[in-house]
Amino acid sequence: MLYADNPEWNDVVGVEQYEGVNPLAPIMYDEEYKDATNYFRAVVQAGEKSERVLALTETVIRMNPAHYSAWQYRYETLLALNKSLYDELRYMDPIAVRHLKNYQVWHHRQELAFLAQSLQTDTKNYHTWSYRQWLLAYFNPEDIWPTELDWVERLISDDVRNNSAWHHRFFLVFSRPAPSRPLRRELLYTKHQISLAPNNASAWNYLRGVLKHEEQPLSSVREFVELYAQERDAEKDIALADICEAEGGQERAKELWRLLADKYDTVRKRYWEWRIREVDS
Repeated sequence: MLYADNPEWNDVVGVEQYEGVNPLAPIMYDEEYKDATNYFRAVVQAGEKSERVLALTETVIRMNPAHYSAWQYRYETLLALNKSLYDELRYMDPIAVRHLKNYQVWHHRQELAFLAQSLQTDTKNYHTWSYRQWLLAYFNPEDIWPTELDWVERLISDDVRNNSAWHHRFFLVFSRPAPSRPLRRELLYTKHQISLAPNNASAWNYLRGVLKHEEQPLSSVREFVELYAQERDAEKDIALADICEAEGGQERAKELWRLLADKYDTVRKRYWEWRIREVDS
């Protein structure tokens, strides 16, 4: 039933989206969506916050989960009616699960446990990870930070190539002042993970990030890199080439870039050829 035909809404007159305007290219919404949003605009104009408004916002959200205004007004109505936000989280779980990549869903939620559950479904979902980091940074829960590092280590153990988990670890370790510098711990951890999968770009990039953050040269781990001299893989050669270039060993660096271009990283062949030309110029 349309809201325009619903006796419960007889006291409200819907507000058309283009009232008094003749748009050049109007969006062709279906009749049910136009009807619901017309009544949504009417209650917003009137400032009404009631049980029927909650039902109306749910209708709009289910038809268009990206409707930011409906989510925001629903939140304001929940607060005005003193509703349980925990009940709201459970009630809206099905919508969140169906629309994991929707910004508005995550803006409406504030729950770490649910985020962890969602990441089991899609371990590299950017929106879920970014929202989790915002929650930690904004609320700064002292009892959560220590367990969060354990949690992300389990994710990396499950998939050592999960770049999102590595990024979250960097956020956890370096986004707050540490009581002691974590360089040694992070180097040991990362080296161990590299030993499990030497051609894992995520771990090698994390190693670089840690060294850069702690203002240490890549050459400080040269001995570790050279442990994999017999391993023909791109990541080790990339690191070793950068070390050679920084230490003045341009010819050795060029040899490694040529190997990368011709054999181990042909997808970026033109990039490695450019690196060679830059040294020669």
